[in-house]
Amino acid sequence: MNVFRLAGDMTHLLSVVVLLLKIHTIKSCAGISLKTQELYALVFAARYLDLFVHFVSLYNTVMKLVFLASSFSIVWYMKRHKIVRRTYDKDHDTFRHYFLVLPCLLLALLINEKFTFREVMWAFSIYLEAVAIFSQLVLLQRTRNIDNLTGQYVFFLGAYRVLYILNWIYRYFTEPHFVHWISWVAGLVQTLLYADFFYYYIMSWKNNVKLELPA
Repeated sequence: MNVFRLAGDMTHLLSVVVLLLKIHTIKSCAGISLKTQELYALVFAARYLDLFVHFVSLYNTVMKLVFLASSFSIVWYMKRHKIVRRTYDKDHDTFRHYFLVLPCLLLALLINEKFTFREVMWAFSIYLEAVAIFSQLVLLQRTRNIDNLTGQYVFFLGAYRVLYILNWIYRYFTEPHFVHWISWVAGLVQTLLYADFFYYYIMSWKNNVKLELPA
């Protein structure tokens, strides 16, 4: 654990809190991609298969439970809550996200740290997380109607990955033999997907104007 890892975890947690705040208080999921949320639920389900068989620390276990519970609860709200589901923009959230799942699974079968079920699922979750935000970014570009909470949610989600990259750089220079190419490459791809959003988010904040992404 280091300051970059902790800041990354807290930023990731903050993104979830912002999204849940939007859903619970405003009773709205407008501007949120259900496709991305379904992929995140799959990411955490695949990654945390070791939840009850491999104990690292209380902190680690609690964070796993929080991300699992929050991701599935968000999907439930968007699909089943009688008020929230009415605000879901299914007409614009049409990216075929299932096309991302099979390539990520095949890549995990080919490139993994160890060819066991749990390790393949871990690699699959890393690859899938790298591209899971794609549906959300496409939705924002199509609607061009980005409220403050939605913008903050996506920004914190991207910032968490940037902080994790700083964590990896720090650990590379302070820990011997710290090399994790799968996480590094996938994390870099994920961060690059946010680059355009980051630019327009910062410019909107700097100029005090409403955030809009180019179509």
